[in-house]
Amino acid sequence: MHALTVQPKQARSLGLRSIDPPVPQSGKLLVKCLEIGICGTDSEIVAGHYGEAPGRQEHLVIGHECLGEVLQAPPDTPFARGDLVVGFVRRPDPVPCENCAAGEWDMCRNGGYTERGIKAADGYASEHFILSPDYAIKLPMALRSVGVLTEPVSVVAKAWEQVLRIGSRSSWHPCHVLITGAGPIGLLAALLGRQLGFDIHVFDRNTSGPKPDLVRDLGAQYHNGSLSSLYLQPDIIIECTGAAGVLVDAFQLLASNGILCLAGLSSGQHVADLDLNAFGTRLVLGNDVIFGSVNANRRHYEQAVTALEKAPRAWLERLITRRVALNDWQQAFDRRDDDIKVVIDFASISTTSAFHDAAH
Repeated sequence: MHALTVQPKQARSLGLRSIDPPVPQSGKLLVKCLEIGICGTDSEIVAGHYGEAPGRQEHLVIGHECLGEVLQAPPDTPFARGDLVVGFVRRPDPVPCENCAAGEWDMCRNGGYTERGIKAADGYASEHFILSPDYAIKLPMALRSVGVLTEPVSVVAKAWEQVLRIGSRSSWHPCHVLITGAGPIGLLAALLGRQLGFDIHVFDRNTSGPKPDLVRDLGAQYHNGSLSSLYLQPDIIIECTGAAGVLVDAFQLLASNGILCLAGLSSGQHVADLDLNAFGTRLVLGNDVIFGSVNANRRHYEQAVTALEKAPRAWLERLITRRVALNDWQQAFDRRDDDIKVVIDFASISTTSAFHDAAH
């Protein structure tokens, strides 16, 4: 069968290769891949910056944002043939740490976790894959056109959950939210913020294209230009760019008792001057909190499905700016100015007949 694979930490090694099909396993789901979403993590892996193949394998199958269709399912699970399914990204470490043991693998303390398509576990960018029911969630058929967004929404759902949990430390009635970056994570953070009833402001460098309209159509305000010139004191900031200068400028706007969530990883290409003395003083005297958030566990995927069901379907569909056929996979990594979310369409390739027959 076909799969998109890389040799980890080797740039320009991405290719569509023929690999052995997965062997159906007792108690596991056999899934046909429908779509794979491409994000910054995938681009970093393709560029050779990180990634880890499982065991002694030479290649890593990429792809952690998936939408699939169940071909075979054990009878004692909530899944059945034909169901839409999304696989979780992270798996707990085998030790495990106390968080992994409690189902909070997104908060793993010892770093022994694996991640499908990223760290020591093959991803979902293959015609078929095996999936444990314990690390999968079923989607309503109505979400077929946008279900590939479930994983990024789960990341945002976790970030919002953490923000609100931290905010409960005091009598806190937040109103204004600033989101820096109008990529998929930033726009989805804005969506969930609006669902929570907040006044949302989104800052991005783009002055044209689909992003400003997407923000405004949520009932939020779009800003560009200089972040430091905004006349705004947000109670909550969700930083989605990973750019050091944006982080520093955003922090200066934060209201007292404010919370700044870092949801974007730095590329290392941007630097910023920072007076640590002034930074620390501002943080302490303002009772402010800065924290990072990554990955998600089961309840966040459940929250993501709920958020997708509540959201305007047409708005969500506009986030997916390009669908690329699997045979044209190279185009998915050719970044265009108006791209938001690019998806590789695995359903565009004929299925392996052996699996088609085995599923009946």
